Amino acid sequence: MLKLLLKNDKGGQWLLGGGLLITVLIPSLNLLLPESHFLHVDTFTISLLGKYLSYALLALAVDLVWGYLGILSLGHGAFFALGGYAMGMYLMRQIGERGVYGHPVLPDFMVFLNWQELPWFWYGFDQFWYACLMVVLVPGVLAWVFGYLAFRSRVSGVYLSIMTQALTFALMLAFFRNEMGFGGNNGLTDFKDIVGFSLQHDNTKIALFVCTSLALVVSYLICKMVLVSRLGNVAIAIRDTESRTRFMGYDVDSIKLWIFVLSAVIAGVAGALYVPQVGIINPGEFAPLNSIEIVVWVALGGRATLFGAIVGALLINYAKSWFTVEFPEVWLFALGGLFVLSTMYLPKGIAGFVSDRRWFVKRKSAHVSEQSSNKAVEGVSS
Repeated sequence: MLKLLLKNDKGGQWLLGGGLLITVLIPSLNLLLPESHFLHVDTFTISLLGKYLSYALLALAVDLVWGYLGILSLGHGAFFALGGYAMGMYLMRQIGERGVYGHPVLPDFMVFLNWQELPWFWYGFDQFWYACLMVVLVPGVLAWVFGYLAFRSRVSGVYLSIMTQALTFALMLAFFRNEMGFGGNNGLTDFKDIVGFSLQHDNTKIALFVCTSLALVVSYLICKMVLVSRLGNVAIAIRDTESRTRFMGYDVDSIKLWIFVLSAVIAGVAGALYVPQVGIINPGEFAPLNSIEIVVWVALGGRATLFGAIVGALLINYAKSWFTVEFPEVWLFALGGLFVLSTMYLPKGIAGFVSDRRWFVKRKSAHVSEQSSNKAVEGVSS
């Protein structure tokens, strides 16, 4: 089954092989080598890599709807943030009396705001299984409601992109309000542990990195399963000629809705893995600029390739970390320059450029071989 999924996907084969390799190699370099060894990987680097991988998972979700369904979503940051808030609420409930105010039930920000009891929507978040359910359910239900209304109304193109951006902007404004019960502009932070393990312990950070890497691999395979199926073929047909696909009798709205919801769920899982590794979630994650930046990752890496979106997310976020340390005031200009250059000189992204080069080299080699064979035949005949 796995061989069939990745049969014509060289990039995916390399990516999944590399993903499984670093899942084993990076923790081994941390646990087995002393800190003085030049190959030792410290836990800060592992947490940073885990954050990059959660961003790669988010880019994968965006590429699924943009690259293969033709929906340019500028609101996937909202699904990412909702998944992060669901996990953050669980982590806040685990603090208990260890908080600044020592309240056994209410988080510190609620005590500070003189809340007398826990809001109803916080019930159940003291259980890890419930939090995981909400990580999937909340982004999925929001995507279903939004997608149902938008797709049934035949909203598409730039109008749909604007609506997705308006959605995430509205959620950002709502979550900034203290009375919403999500920590206001400070968000949720000061997490202590997850499923009984301290988030400050090195082994916990390594486990979170491994979980993120495996989640990326599994999500990639799920996306490939969808795309190689009949559903994936119809999705590509919708992207290319929606009116003709609809005329042929396919339920276009339901197909778009199903894939949109799947993409939102993957984004929510990415947010849930992101939060315990960075230690905070606040309304800034809903900012429309974040969703636009995700689109840049996918465009630079290579739209409609899946693995290209992952590569783009990893490269740009590594560049962002370097620029914000060395030249913090230049980063936004560098990001804009990358987008302009990729649009002008790499319209298919890095993955598309590499694929075209491989095709050109293969064709040139075949042409040279054909010429050699013709010369050999001519020599024999003469």
